[in-house]
Amino acid sequence: MNMKKFLLLVCLCFIFYPLQAQKSFDELTLNEKIGQTLFVYADVNNAERFELSIKKGLVGGVLIQWGDYSKEETKKLINKLQGWAKESPNKIPLLIAIDYEGGTVYSPRTLGLPFLLSNMLIAAANNYEDTQTMFYIIAQEFKNLGIHINFSPVVDVNINPDNPIIGVRSFGSDKEIVSSMGKAIINGLQKGGVVSVAKHFPGHGETSIDTHKTLAIFNGSEKEFYDIHLYPFKQAIKENVKGIMTAHIRYPFLDNKLATYSPVILTDLLKKKLGFEGIIFSDGLDMKGALLDDISKAAALSIKAGADVALIAREQPEKAIKAITERVPVSRIDDAANKIYNLKKELNLFSEIPNVTDNKVDKAFELFAKKITNQAITLVKNEDNLIPYKTEKTKPKLCAVFFAPTRFANELTYFVKPFLEQDFEVNYYNASLNPKQKDFNRAKTCVSDKDLVVIGSLQWANKEIPAQKQIIDDLFKLNKNTVLLSLMSPYDIKNYPQAKTVLALYGINKFSATTAAEIIMGQEQAQGNLPISF
Repeated sequence: MNMKKFLLLVCLCFIFYPLQAQKSFDELTLNEKIGQTLFVYADVNNAERFELSIKKGLVGGVLIQWGDYSKEETKKLINKLQGWAKESPNKIPLLIAIDYEGGTVYSPRTLGLPFLLSNMLIAAANNYEDTQTMFYIIAQEFKNLGIHINFSPVVDVNINPDNPIIGVRSFGSDKEIVSSMGKAIINGLQKGGVVSVAKHFPGHGETSIDTHKTLAIFNGSEKEFYDIHLYPFKQAIKENVKGIMTAHIRYPFLDNKLATYSPVILTDLLKKKLGFEGIIFSDGLDMKGALLDDISKAAALSIKAGADVALIAREQPEKAIKAITERVPVSRIDDAANKIYNLKKELNLFSEIPNVTDNKVDKAFELFAKKITNQAITLVKNEDNLIPYKTEKTKPKLCAVFFAPTRFANELTYFVKPFLEQDFEVNYYNASLNPKQKDFNRAKTCVSDKDLVVIGSLQWANKEIPAQKQIIDDLFKLNKNTVLLSLMSPYDIKNYPQAKTVLALYGINKFSATTAAEIIMGQEQAQGNLPISF
């Protein structure tokens, strides 16, 4: 056979025997439909545990877990996962999700993505347009990597200072600011082609328990619930948010079941009363607050109650599929699975051309992150007019002591740089979050003869760290020219009534550290407003 005849035969084969495409929804088996409703967790070290299930077509999506690896490694992981999906009988691509919400939930160098500002910092700036633009830019970065869903924003109204898990993940205690900033993030992500998921429905801001550890119960009144906590979700739905995530919380005046398992909350309230037609995601079913040790049974109860996606963590999908088959009506399975299938079509995942871009966004992101941070850092107190700091000395001495986890050490170096550029003599170090006597001895030597002292306090929410408070109290007695930096949760400010000069940063990153230094030296003016009340 000559080459021309061979090429003609090849062409005819492609015409009459086209490449196998994805199955239509009606062609899916029941197990494949249930598989569309299941999201598993994966990172570069454990993805292989789901390889066989993905190749069987029994997984709908993957939540990429945090990890200190590069952007290239993240992209390689996602390509590998999608490669396995292409080998499945149904050829349906995976939805790739990420928890990218900033603050305490995100640490530096995670997945190679840029360090994200906390929601509370964003709220302190309260700039809708800049926030929307920054998240549009972030969406482009997601598309560069093949990420389709972001479990953000948190729209919980944090009116309870003792809430141990929300803190700076929230925009604050004002429902209007929470709603406005939530809408800015939703629009930024979704205009950029990424699904936004508002959480934690119907509100996690009035609890004093961490649902990762145990059962949480809503502490407020029914009136407070409807007037305050439900309000941002109503606004998000009006803004056409595509996803909402459940809370593992019990609301006694609504139902004795956790919201994640409650048809009263997910179906009657969210779908029927509020008119939400998007996709409902359970929160992670491996959390202790989900109450069930059997993740597969939890998945079945959540789907039956009205959720469309069950986050089954590291559970094998086959086990969850069996539990759902036994407990959930086929009509409910069809409804949930069809939503996922249609979302994949809407996102153009069935196209032969991958929906991946190569936009260069790092510089644009940094521009808006710094701009928002400049608008956010808050001068809470300045009783002695220590800010802006003025001195006649040619080489003033600065001591900076930060009580912070080691993972933030690199970010804090950005605080020192502006002082060095202005010819300060700088001594600084990062003490332990829960300091010992040796930390005090070192700090005492540092602060005693300095012209200016900066002390960085850090607590995650309203939980005081006694050893840290004791040492900071003692350090205040040694030098009157002391600035207190509230590095994370601004609820720690009330621990130090003796502090006459206080700046709130709402999170440690290179932007907040740099801006704080610039404000102290008078190079920037503090513009932010506290988005909480004490």
